[in-house]
Amino acid sequence: MSLINREDTVFIAIDYQEKLMPVMYEKEDLEEKVCRLAEGLKALGIPHIVTQQYTKGIGETIPSIAEAIGEFTPIDKTSFSCMGNEEFVRQLKECGKKTAVICGIEAHICLQQTVLQLLDEGYTVYVPADCVSSRSKQDRHWSIGRMRQAGAIITSYEAVLYELLRGAKAPEFKAISKIVK
Repeated sequence: MSLINREDTVFIAIDYQEKLMPVMYEKEDLEEKVCRLAEGLKALGIPHIVTQQYTKGIGETIPSIAEAIGEFTPIDKTSFSCMGNEEFVRQLKECGKKTAVICGIEAHICLQQTVLQLLDEGYTVYVPADCVSSRSKQDRHWSIGRMRQAGAIITSYEAVLYELLRGAKAPEFKAISKIVK
C-alpha cells in the first residue's frame, strides 16, 4: 500500500447534523477532530462532498464543521449509503478521484455502508477513526473493525494530513502544523 496521493483524493463528510451530533459518543472530541481534519484538507486544496441525512428532520451540518469545511452545498439523502444517492454518485464521478478520505456519523450505519460500497467500486478508502462516531462506543468499535476487514485503511486525522503534506518543505506545512496543535 502506498502513501495517500493528494492529486487523487476527495474528502467525504457524512451527516454531521444538528440533531445527530449531540447524541454521539465522545461528541466534543469528535467535533474538534473533524474541524481540524476539514480545515487541513481545505488548506491542502482537497475537494469535498458533504451529505446530510433527511435535512428537514435532522437539521443542517453543525456550524463549526460547516465553517471548517468551507463553501459547500450539502447533498440531502434518505439512503443510508451515500452510494444510494444519484447526486452523490454524480459528484463523486465528476471529481475523478479514486481515493476517499471519509468520515461521518453514524459509523455503523451511513458511514459503514458508504465505505463498503466505495470499496466494492474500487476506491481506496481512508477512515480517520478519530473523526467517526456512533451513539454507542460498541457500535463505533465494531464498525471500525468491519471497515478494516473489508479493506479500508483506518488511520487518524493527523496522519492523513501529514501524509498528504509529505514533508516540512511543503508550502502548507506551517498552516497544517498550526491546525493540529
